Amino acid sequence: MVSYGFKSYFAPQIEDGSKTHTIRQHRRRHAHPGEPLQLYVGMRTRHCRKIIADPICRSVRPIVIMSSDLIDAGIAYIEIDGMPLRRDEIEAFAASDGFAPDRLRGLAPQSLIGQTARETMGRFWRATHNGTRFEGVIIRWGDARPAWECR
Repeated sequence: MVSYGFKSYFAPQIEDGSKTHTIRQHRRRHAHPGEPLQLYVGMRTRHCRKIIADPICRSVRPIVIMSSDLIDAGIAYIEIDGMPLRRDEIEAFAASDGFAPDRLRGLAPQSLIGQTARETMGRFWRATHNGTRFEGVIIRWGDARPAWECR
């Protein structure tokens, strides 16, 4: 079983089922499809708590994200399993990844929140990742297929 930690402001969206995936850097071991996941906030602190009962990993796919300071949206490009997302799919993806501004107001730092989910994701990405190109994996749980994955 593999554990993943989340910022506290993502917990309500994991609890209500609107956030059903996470993006992670490559590491020695990630979850495998069919394996239970443990999702936490406050890992390695005395405030650690499990967000929901252990969901089952549905898929682990490669993802490439390119960010840029040259565009307001911050996120210039997303590719999942070799397939680039279109502009409208990037916005839907960012919202499903927990970056819809209306879902974060009052929970996340105000400096993180942009006009769109894509802009908010871009601000988060620039604050938490070095460089403009990220290669990692997207780990999905839950039964429903997200809108960005339906083409």
